[in-house]
Amino acid sequence: MDNPRQITAIQAATVIISTIIGVGVLPLPLFAARGAGPGAPLLTAVSALVAYVGLFLITKLGQRFPRQTIIQYSQALIGKWPARVGAVLIIVFFGELTALASREFGEVVVTSVLRKTPLDITVIVMLLLAALSTRSSLTTFAYIHQFYVPLVLFPGLLIIALSLKNANGLYIQPFWGQELRQVSREIGTIASLFNGAFVMTMVIPVMRNPKRAARASMWGMLIAGGFYVLIVAATLAVFGPEETKLLLWPTLELAKVTSLPANILERLDAAFLAIWVTAVFTTLYSTYYFTIHSISQLLGLKDHKFLSLPLLPFVFTLAMYPQNVVDMYYTISFVGRIGLLLTIAYPLLLLIVALVRKKGGGAGDEPKPTNEKKRRDPKAGTA
Repeated sequence: MDNPRQITAIQAATVIISTIIGVGVLPLPLFAARGAGPGAPLLTAVSALVAYVGLFLITKLGQRFPRQTIIQYSQALIGKWPARVGAVLIIVFFGELTALASREFGEVVVTSVLRKTPLDITVIVMLLLAALSTRSSLTTFAYIHQFYVPLVLFPGLLIIALSLKNANGLYIQPFWGQELRQVSREIGTIASLFNGAFVMTMVIPVMRNPKRAARASMWGMLIAGGFYVLIVAATLAVFGPEETKLLLWPTLELAKVTSLPANILERLDAAFLAIWVTAVFTTLYSTYYFTIHSISQLLGLKDHKFLSLPLLPFVFTLAMYPQNVVDMYYTISFVGRIGLLLTIAYPLLLLIVALVRKKGGGAGDEPKPTNEKKRRDPKAGTA
């Protein structure tokens, strides 16, 4: 049996980074440009800050209850049945999040790469890969994320840097933006791309030092948010806000117009898609794992592994429900904003109750030394 406390703060941060950076990389500049025009990078940064509020609340709750997830400690705070309702809402939301991410992946693949492949085949293959990968321990879960983060971050940063040779700084001025009529709507949409950080509630109970969870959360959100801001800034600097609004997947178009020095590789879209597939997998892996892990805790089961395949048909059905790409992105935007409210308001309620009722705080979490240990300790005093 695995040691229950094996995950380090660095691994926890990598879980947050690789969970956040996923399928939303492609349409992100479109959402940001629609909301603030040239102020899209600033809007993205503000959205990341809004999303960090929910992560901060989850981290504080995890530090007060370092051996439990939100599914468990919520019952001690607000009662059994209200907590079960909250748990069901969280499970349904992350199941839908997994479904929509896999559907978006399928749409991009059949449109850009495998044009003759049926959509449902690409969706089911990615979901099956994520489902089979969830049959592992949380320690393995953290190691997988730690392994893939450099493979996503460094090539992504390289593509961003190479794209800047085609940039025009006037496209991102004024940096505070113009035409802010849709800014409130798009803040919610962009902030919802960070909802995956909620899996931190599952990671904290298996951290070696839960007190370092706050630092891990801060660095994870800072790196992932900074990566998103750079992508938005580079895309707008190359295409301009008005052109970006006309592109369905602006980041993919950015990779198409980017080349290596000396024209060694004239287009980087193929390399970018390979990186993006890895990022999609890690996101689906996290959300699917969190879904079945939460179900097992809600039902009081000792193991989550056998739930990985039985849940697959339900997630696949949800993934294929949107009729087309427009309907899919409307659903993503709506579900994301509702989920953002859930991932902020619910933890806030639990934290307020914990503070009022003076629950948690880590007191009494570590076992007290037994009398036998005291007798063997040469430094122990005698009565």
